[in-house]
Formats: sequence, C-alpha cells, structure tokens
Amino acid sequence: MFGLLRRAAPDQFPGGLKLDSHKLSADQARIQLAPVPSRVILPLSQHIGAPAQLKVEVGQRVLRGQTVATADGYVSAPIHASTSGRVVSIGPQPVPHPSGLSAPAIVIEADGLDEAPSAPEWVAQPDYRSLDRAELRQRVRQAGIVGLGGAAFPSAVKLNPGGGDAVDTLILNGAECEPYISCDQALMAERAADIVAGAELIRYAIQARDCIIGVEDNKPEGIAALRAALRERESRAIEVRVVPTRYPQGGEKQLVQTLTGREVPSEGLPLDIGIVVHNVGTAIAVWQALTRAEPLISRVVTVTGNGIAKPANLEVRIGTPVAELIAHCGGYAGPRGRLIMGGPMMGFALSCDTVPVVKATNCILVAAPEDVRPVEPAKACIRCGECAEVCPAGLLPQQLYWHARGREFEKAQALNLFDCIECGCCAQVCPSHIPLVQYYRYAKTGIFQAEQERRKSDIARTRHEFRQGRLEREKQEKEAARQRKRESLQQREAAPASPAPAAKPAGNDAIAQAIAKAKLEKARRLARDTEDSATDPVAAAIARAKAKKAAQDERPITQAADDPVADAIALAKARKAEQNPLADDPAAAAIARAKANKAAQRSTAEDPATQAIARALARKAARADSDAKPAGDDDPVAAAIARAKARKAARNSDPDA
Repeated sequence: MFGLLRRAAPDQFPGGLKLDSHKLSADQARIQLAPVPSRVILPLSQHIGAPAQLKVEVGQRVLRGQTVATADGYVSAPIHASTSGRVVSIGPQPVPHPSGLSAPAIVIEADGLDEAPSAPEWVAQPDYRSLDRAELRQRVRQAGIVGLGGAAFPSAVKLNPGGGDAVDTLILNGAECEPYISCDQALMAERAADIVAGAELIRYAIQARDCIIGVEDNKPEGIAALRAALRERESRAIEVRVVPTRYPQGGEKQLVQTLTGREVPSEGLPLDIGIVVHNVGTAIAVWQALTRAEPLISRVVTVTGNGIAKPANLEVRIGTPVAELIAHCGGYAGPRGRLIMGGPMMGFALSCDTVPVVKATNCILVAAPEDVRPVEPAKACIRCGECAEVCPAGLLPQQLYWHARGREFEKAQALNLFDCIECGCCAQVCPSHIPLVQYYRYAKTGIFQAEQERRKSDIARTRHEFRQGRLEREKQEKEAARQRKRESLQQREAAPASPAPAAKPAGNDAIAQAIAKAKLEKARRLARDTEDSATDPVAAAIARAKAKKAAQDERPITQAADDPVADAIALAKARKAEQNPLADDPAAAAIARAKANKAAQRSTAEDPATQAIARALARKAARADSDAKPAGDDDPVAAAIARAKARKAARNSDPDA
C-alpha cells in the first residue's frame, strides 16, 4: 500500500510515503447535488477558535442562509441555517469528534420549502475592487467561511496578514494527498474558473505579488481545467505548478517547502516567511460570498470506501446527517465495518452515522469489515529508526515517544513536539505497531492542560498580589491619617490659650429679659404698696430704699452694672420716690437725691441718647424739687440744706447747665 521515500529533492520536504491513491474514477468524481435533508444539526463549534453564540431560540422559524449563531471573538465564525425550517431543539447532540462526546448544537426541522430571505444580510459586489479591504474581510467573516481543507481556520483572519510587504506569495492548496479523498480534485476539474477568480480576489485582499496553485501530478483533469481558466482570464500573476504525488504533500508547511524552497520556522506560520496558504475550496467560497452574497451553507464531500454501494462526490448542506448521505449513495454495500471522517491516515472514527456534516468534513470513508485490520498489540521499540526516516517535519519520533510515555512533557516540547502534524507516517511504518500519533496527541493535551493550570495559577497569583498591595496601601493611608491627627492635636495643645469670648449680655436672651422684667415689676409694686400704706416717714423711707436696692439687684440680670440706661431708670425711680407726698422726712428725701445724683454721675456712657435721657430726668427732678413745699416747716435750716443739695445735684447731673 505504501513505499518509503527516504531521500527528498533539495526543494522538497524530507521523508514522506508513497501511498496508493484509491481516488474515484473521473465519472464517479463528478459532483452531484445531494437532496436537502429533512433535519439539519448545526454544532456551535465547527471551526478553530471560540464557539459561536446562539442567536435563535426553540420554536423560531429560520430561512436558508440566515445567521443562527454569531462569531464570539476574533478567531471565530458565525453559523448559518442551511435550509428553511423551525428550530426544534438546542442542546447536546452527537458531533463528529475523536472523543465521541456530544456538544451544543442547533437542530432545525426542514419545512421542504428551502426558502431564502428576500434580502440577504449583505449586498453582492461583483466588482470587489471597489470595496475597502477591511470591508471585504468583514463580508468574508459574515459569510462564516473557514478553511475547507480540514483545519477549519477562520478565513477572515488569514485575509488580514498585516500592512506593508508582509505577504509576497499566495498559495492555493490543491495537492489533496490523502488516499480516497477526491473532493478538491472534482472542484478543480469542474469549477476551475471560480477557483481562479477566488485566487485573484484573495491576492487582492492580502496584496500578494504572486499566486501559485499547487496540484499533485495524479490529477490531470484538474491541472488542465485550471490552466484553461487562467488562459481565459489572462491571469499572468497566477501559476499552476505540478508537484510529485507524495504523502503528506498537502500539508501546509510541506507544500510551501516544495513550491518555494522556503522552510517554515519551528512552531511558526507560513506568514512568518511572507506566504499565505488557502485551500482551493476556500477560494470558491470566498468568491461566492463576495459576488453572490452566499454564506457557507454547503460544501463538497467525498463519500467513498469499499463499504458504500455507490461512491460519489456530493455537494452537501452543512448539518446533513451522515446517514442521509449514505442512503443517497445506495446505502451500505454489506455489513458496516467502520465509519471514518477524513482519510485513512489523518481521519478519525465516528461513533454513529447520525452525526452531521460540518464545515471541516471533506470525506466520509465507509470501510468494509475486511478492510479493518485487527489492532495488533504494541511491542517494544527496536530502535530501527524507520519513524525518523519518514517524518516529514524532520523530528525524532522515537525520543518524542519515550518522553510522552514517561509524561516528560517539557522534554517532549523541547524536541519541537508541536511541529508534528500528526500525519501518521511514523505509526504506519513502525514494525512494533506502536501507536505513536496517539502518544503525541496525549503529550500535546497534557502540555495544554498544564498551560491552562499555569495560566490560572498566574491569574490567581496576580489577584492575590494585587489584593495584598491594596491592603497595604489602605493600611498606610490609615496610619498617615492617624499621624496627621496626632500632629494636629499636638499643635493645638502647644498654641497659647486664646481669651475666652465675652459673655453676651443677658439682655440678649429673651427668657432672661422676661424674668428680669417680671422681677423688676414685682419690686415696683412692692415699693408702691409700701409707700401707699406707710404712715411712718421712717418706714416709708426704708420701703423706698428696699425698692431701690431691689432694682439695683436686678441690674446684673438685665444689664451690666455700669449700664447708663439702668442708672437712668434707677434715677427716675428715685425722683418719683422723692415726689411721694407721704415722704415728710427731709433727711430721707436728701438721701434719695444724693443717691440719684450719684447714679447720674456714674452714667458715663458714650451713647448720646442715654446721656440725654439721664439729663432730662435730672432736670425734671430739679424742677420738681424746686416746686415742692419744704418738708418740716418747724425746721427752716433743714429745708434750706435740702434745697441747696437738690440744686447741687441738679447741676452735677447736667454738665450743660
């Protein structure tokens, strides 16, 4: 079935195998249109990158080409309904994956109308050169186009390689080196014009100077059709170059080395050496998305193998169950041996035939029971070196196997484990039947999990350090605030004591004024009652004196002791007491006048109004004294003394007199 290729030409990749092609005949390889399925299953993850996000709900009717899930992130792609119908389920469904596990998917029950929206989500643009390159990439992204060679990498990302002279060569991969698969061969033979048009569009989008279409020499029909299409379009910048049929010629790095002689660096990309690689089927999808506004809802799939009745290349709606494709091809030719998605070298077994066709599905291989070889038990490695001879990446498979088996993942990674494309050449030639590729996948998964754990640990450590820093800052801020408060208290204690503010006059207090007024009125009534009832001049004088004293005692409550207004009030009260007709005692009257004069002299207030009141009261008292009848007619001397004192008091109380 295969032969070793131990030596390679200088411009070719090392190693590789010469395998039987098992391609379909020219008649069988013609593309047939598969019927619209009765039910489509659309997994949310059909590409490399983040799964798409739901945009529909159960019970909703959708149309052909309608977006049912949007891209979630830069490396992602939307999902479109491949036919019209109603969403009947959203949840886990069996999907094509080596694990055989279920994954979230949208299930649409077809209504048989295959109805498309009246207006597409974007407008067709046959003259794509009138579009800005960013808008061109956006339309490719909206169409949900991914690499149709099997990797399913979002094509819009590859159309944005960077500015300047980042890309000088575009390569369209038409090698299709894996046995049994012939979908690309059929596309090149029947739709060569669309491939060339798509190549021109992609070359314009990435500003590549040259374009090379690489085709293996076992596809003469495709080579002839492509060259005819180039002559018709006069595309001088595009070249069809035939390469030897050798597995894995269709590998991206291997084809680049064969066509250009350049070697992609370890763990690098073709873009690192100025090259971008797309599949021929991807070029057609990009052309249709721009010029016809068609999203990626179908692709060509090879249904072949000794276990199928009528092998064929079918254009299939995305989401079609594999069982319906097998039924369309006449069903199983006999007892089912094994279902494989992909080729015999890099494909993986399917757990059942109810899984759907996805964007990365290029082949459904139905093996007959006699084609399935029993799994032979692995034996000890004999160190023959055959694995190293056929490795197309120039690795050391034997050392990688030992490190992977011993869980020495770091050592395996140091030997460029991730340059392995898992082509299976090493396992194919191993005389000990060691499943080398499975060990490499196990090691890659272990490294990936370790990276995930390390990333989580780094995030947790960063969060912890940030929290500790925040707590330390808060502690320092609190200590600084306490220090400022201590300094403020120390400065306040060290500052000289300021004089106490003067007490506000009690008269400002309405309550104190009311109390003082009430007490003063009580004293007046007491004096008046005493004078009215007294028959004894001595008793009357004593009563008047008590009233005056009571008035003087009230002054601290109402006004300060040297308040001129209070003194004037006291003087007026004294004069009134002197004018009392019951005061027959000249001595008491003289004492009262003397006290009034003293009060008048004490009134030194600067307030002119207060002084005027005091003078007026004094003059009034003097006039009253001069008009009064002298007390005690029997003692003229005492009367004369009293009048003299009164006049003196009047003069002292009135400076202007």
